[in-house]
Formats: sequence, structure tokens, C-alpha cells
Amino acid sequence: MAIIVGLVIGVGVGLLVGILGARAAHGSRGIQAQRESEVSELQPRGLSIADIQRLLTGVPGAAVLVDAKTGRVLVASSDSFAMGLVAREKIAVEQVSSMINAVHRSAGLREQTVELPRPPYATRRIELLVRVAPVNETIVLVIAEDISGTRRIEDVRRDFVANVSHELKTPVGALSLLSEAVLEAADEPDEVRHFAGRMRIESARLAHLVTDLVDLSRLQGDDPMQYAQEVDIDSVLHEAVDSMRTTAQARGIDITVGGDHHAKVFGVEGQLVTAVRNLLANAVAYSAEQTRISLGCRVAPGHCEITVTDQGMGIRSGGLDRIFERVYRVEQARSRETGGTGLGLSIVKHVCQNHGGSVSVWSVEGEGSTFTLRLPTVGRAIPNNGSKANVDSEYLEEGEPVT
Repeated sequence: MAIIVGLVIGVGVGLLVGILGARAAHGSRGIQAQRESEVSELQPRGLSIADIQRLLTGVPGAAVLVDAKTGRVLVASSDSFAMGLVAREKIAVEQVSSMINAVHRSAGLREQTVELPRPPYATRRIELLVRVAPVNETIVLVIAEDISGTRRIEDVRRDFVANVSHELKTPVGALSLLSEAVLEAADEPDEVRHFAGRMRIESARLAHLVTDLVDLSRLQGDDPMQYAQEVDIDSVLHEAVDSMRTTAQARGIDITVGGDHHAKVFGVEGQLVTAVRNLLANAVAYSAEQTRISLGCRVAPGHCEITVTDQGMGIRSGGLDRIFERVYRVEQARSRETGGTGLGLSIVKHVCQNHGGSVSVWSVEGEGSTFTLRLPTVGRAIPNNGSKANVDSEYLEEGEPVT
């Protein structure tokens, strides 16, 4: 960063002293006239305002040259406007303005982390690493780097390690305690059977967690699409529903399948089945008994949408932004009760990304949720006539469900 600042200052910023003089000499003229004067000052040296603009654009993040005396922005890169750092030829962030004033007074370099709202209308905030350096007695250079993504990745990684460590400790610790209980109850067959059943549950939870971790690591590997081929979405939906049939029926939950048929995508069938199965498992786990889950496919030009809709507890708005993060749970107690690992939706997200698609969620707390997988298609698909098949439906060879 120091090299970049030096380059900007050494190559272009020194010539901007002429700009400052031009602005002072023509303070009563319009903005356009001032810019023409600035360009004329720089042209003998072979540098225009556009050249300075391009120079600042080459700096990572946002770059702004500010007249520290008046607070007026002389030149700014496009990122500075996109971030909301500059508005109407002024620095729009009070903390950055304070940094500029401090640098102007002390002629020293300042560095600070600054938070600001993401414009316009978004709720998530941007976190910037802001560096302010003096160019001369009047002009100050501001460079701001968006570190929101880096910080978020660090937070996710830290949460992942902490949560996985906790999740591994829970079944391992339980197995240790249960094994001791079995030894102490060796002469009590009923007690042994009870503890053995609990050991089976905990070992299954541990195996599930390890399987999900392996799946996730493979999806994030060097070539997760090595064995990609044309995949029939009908087959994917059928296999996913079939794998969840017993679990859903045990809770009286009806899974209906409908929508368009014969949609085809280029990808890995096993990954796609895992993604849809994880969404169904999530819907079953968070739905009340005797409710319905709808699984559908809609075909549009160039893509298909697979939707899973439940009548469950829904997701509170504060959890929607993080729902696809690894080991994040909206309801910790409910997830542990159902044996969830917190990795299922993260696996869904990575499967979609590997296939050039995306996943989104709509949810209302207390009413239910709809998860949508959007995947690019190949070939032609056949629109459905509106009929649906329930969880027990058999599929014909050509992939159409019996109605």
C-alpha cells in the first residue's frame, strides 16, 4: 500500500498542486469552468483530469484527493462513490473527515477502521480500512479498502472451528459417559439396552457430522465437478424424496412433488441429490407433524428452479443473512434435538455454486419457508399440466410421476 501511495503521489499528485491553485483562482466560476482550467494546467505536463482519475482507479479500493482546507474533493475514483465515501464533492463520512483534519494539522499518516451503511437501502454495513496521508500542505490522499468480506470470512472460520469442536465434543463426551454407564449396569439388561440405544443415537450423530464435513471439504476441493455430465432433474427429485420417505412418514408429513418435467442440467447427480435431500431434511426437521412439504421444479429459458416449501416454524429475519453459513443454526436446541449438524445448508450453497447456480430463501416466522435452487439448464423441458404426486408415487422410465 505504501508503494501505491508513493506512486500516486510521485507520478500524479505532485502535479495536482496546479489544480489547487486553479481552484483558488477561479473560485467564483462554475464547476465545469474550474475543471477546464484544471485540465489546462495539467496538459503542458501531459496529464489530464482523466489521467488522474484513471491513476486513482488503479488503486485497490477507493482513492480520493481532498483539499483539506475547504473539505472539497478534487478527484475521486468510482469506488469512492459506490461505497458512499464521497457525495456532492464532499467526504460523506464524518470519521474520515475527522481523520483528514487530523492529518492536515499534524502532517502524519493516519489509519483507522471505519463502519458505514451500505448504500442504498441495504442493512448490512461496510467495514473500511481507511488510510489518510498528506500530499502537501493542503492536499490529502485518502485510500479506503473494503475489508467487510475479509472480516466476515475470519468470523465464519472462527465460528466454524469453535462450533465443530463443540459438536464433536458433544457426541464423543456422551459416548464416553454412556460406555461407563453400560459397564456399571452390566448386571441390568434393561439398563444396558437403554444405554446402548443412546450410544447408537450419539454414534449416528457423530457419523452424520463427519459425513457432512467430508462432503463439504470435497465440494470446496480443487475439482468438485470432475465427473460432471447431463443430469435429469426428475431423477434427482425422485431419489431425494425416496431417501426422505421413511423420516417424513414417521412424523405424518406429506411430501408432494409437482411442476415441470425433464429439466436437464450439466453437473454431478450425487451432489444435486444431496442438495435437495438436505433441503427436504431441513424442512422435515423444522415442520410440525401432520403438515405438508411441497417440492417443485419450474423451467424458464436457460434455467430451472427447484423449490422446497414447508409449513414449519419459519426463520426469524435476523437469521436469514447467515442461514447458509457453516454450522450456523437459527435454533440451537431444536437442531440438536433433531440431530442436525448445521452443515446441510452450507453444502446446498456450495453445490449450487459449483453448478453455476444460486440458492435463496424466503421465510416468515411462524408460517414457513421456501428454499429455491436456481440452476442453468441444457436441452428442452416439458411443462407440467398441474398434476402432483405424493411421496409414495412411482416414476415411469421416462421420468414422469404417476398422477
